[in-house]
Amino acid sequence: MDDLIPIGRFSRMSRLSIKALRFYDEQGLLAPARVDPATGYRFYRRGQAGRAEAIRVLRLIDMPVGEIRDLLADDDPELTGKRLAMHRERLRDRLAEQERMLRFLERLIDRGGNVMPYQVTTKEIADIPVAGIRLKASLATVGEVLQQGFGTVGGALGAAGVAPAGPPFVVYHDVIDEQTEGEMEVCFPVPAGTAMPAGPVHYREVPGGRVASTIHRGPYQEISPAYHVVTGWIEEQGLTVHGAPREIYLNDPQSVGSPDELVTEVQFPLAP
Repeated sequence: MDDLIPIGRFSRMSRLSIKALRFYDEQGLLAPARVDPATGYRFYRRGQAGRAEAIRVLRLIDMPVGEIRDLLADDDPELTGKRLAMHRERLRDRLAEQERMLRFLERLIDRGGNVMPYQVTTKEIADIPVAGIRLKASLATVGEVLQQGFGTVGGALGAAGVAPAGPPFVVYHDVIDEQTEGEMEVCFPVPAGTAMPAGPVHYREVPGGRVASTIHRGPYQEISPAYHVVTGWIEEQGLTVHGAPREIYLNDPQSVGSPDELVTEVQFPLAP
């Protein structure tokens, strides 16, 4: 009992807040050495400080809690090294992405908000039968959620033995920004009347009609100016948006040499 340290003192020692210590206990990362049955007060041992520091550092470098749990549970140094190497690569990829976004921001500022010339056109499109799934995401999770959505719909089509009938697209039913979580729909065009197996993937027909459209060439993360141009053009023409915008992915990210080669169509449905 002499070795036990109250949670407040262990918090100061480990530089982890009491709230964080309780959370890590709930997640199975760092359980207290003893919990007083009468008061529920938590006590730790000095020997737990090393594990607490490892958790603190791993969270500072943005390793997900689940991966930290797996890493700390490993007794095999080789496997632990592989987990750290995988996260190191993830951090390198993130750094490269952030540097690329900074270059994009510099171009955006230098050119007064116009990074590339967008030509807006209108056209009539037919109703589109799709297999789709509706998902919610925040700005922080939208990339991961979309990836999962494409995998889910693609897997359902594979299970049904159905080949996509056109390029996939996403319908953004809500605005998604730093403050707002919103709903989006991942869609794969399919033959009309396609029967989907039971599960989260549904069949429906996305309404056709007149749309305002432009083509964005380059990384998906740099597509916002295309939205600015199309919505501005619609307003200038005295037209009215009538439905959620769509992004149609005209080539496969796995088949291009770099994100600069990606081609995406942005469509806004227009009122008749």
